[in-house]
Amino acid sequence: MEKIKTKSQENYSSETEFRNVANRVSLFTIIGNVVLSVIKLLAGIIAHSSAMISDAVHSASDVFSTFVVIIGIKLASKKPDKEHPYGHERMECVAAIVLAMVLFITGLGIGLEAVKNIIHGNYGDLQVPGVLALIAAIVSIVSKEAMYWYTRHYAKKIDSSALMADAWHHRSDAFSSIGALIGIGASRLGYPVMDSIASLVIFVFIVKAAFDIFKDAIDKMVDHSCDEEIEKQIYECVMKNENVMGIDLLQTRVFGNKIYVDVEIQADASYTLQKAHDIAEAVHDDIEESFPKVKHIMVHVNPAK
Repeated sequence: MEKIKTKSQENYSSETEFRNVANRVSLFTIIGNVVLSVIKLLAGIIAHSSAMISDAVHSASDVFSTFVVIIGIKLASKKPDKEHPYGHERMECVAAIVLAMVLFITGLGIGLEAVKNIIHGNYGDLQVPGVLALIAAIVSIVSKEAMYWYTRHYAKKIDSSALMADAWHHRSDAFSSIGALIGIGASRLGYPVMDSIASLVIFVFIVKAAFDIFKDAIDKMVDHSCDEEIEKQIYECVMKNENVMGIDLLQTRVFGNKIYVDVEIQADASYTLQKAHDIAEAVHDDIEESFPKVKHIMVHVNPAK
C-alpha cells in the first residue's frame, strides 16, 4: 500500500513574495556595488593603489553576480510544468555555480597581477598609495559588511541558496577590503610591496569563497541527504502516530531548497486497505505540516512482522 502526494511548490502569494524580496535585495546591492566600484576605482587610480584597483574589480564582479542571482531566482520560482514536473528549484544551484566561477576567475586575475608585481623584485618602482586609498578601503569594509548582513537576513528568510551565495560574495569583498587596508597602510609605512601582497591575500579570500559556494551548490544538485538532525526530527514525527509500529526505511534528499522524503512504515497486518491508507495519509500530513521545506512525501505501508 502506497500513498504518494506532492505538495504544491508555493501558493501564489508566497511565490510573489519570494521574487519581490529577492529582487528588492538584489536591486539594493546592485546600486551599492556600482557606487562602491566607482569610488574604489577612482581612489585606486588617484592614490596609486593596485590593491584598491583590484578591490574595485571585485566589487564590479558583484554587479554581474547579482544579475545572475536575479535570473536564477526567477527561473527557480517557476511552477512545475510538463517538462519539469518536479519544479525548477535547481536553477538556483546553477546560478550559484555560475557565481562561484565568476568569483574564481575574478580572484585568479587579481592573484596573477599581484604575483607578477611581487616577483618583479624592483620594489622601488612601486608607487606608495595615497591616503585616499585608505579612506576608500574603510568605506568599503563598512559598506560590504552591511550588505552581507542585509542580504544574509533575507536569504535565510526566503531560504534562497543563490541569495546566500551573493551574501558571501559581499563578505568576501569585505575581507578583501580589510586586506587592501592592511596592505595600503603597510605600504605607506615604507613597505610598498605590501600593496601587492594585499592583492594576493584578496585572491585567497575570493577563491575560498568561490569554493564554498560551488561545494554547497553541487551538494544540492546531486540529491544530497538532509543533515542528521532534520532526519531525526522527521523520524520522531512519524513515530508520534500511534498506529505506526516501526520504520523500515527513511530517506531524504535535497532538491534545490526543498526536501523530498521517502518513508516505509510498519502497521498491523490485519488492518484493511482503507485503514492502511488512512495511516499513510496521516503520516504524510504530519510531515507536511511540521516541515515547510518538504515538497514531496512518499509513504509506503508494510505489514508489521
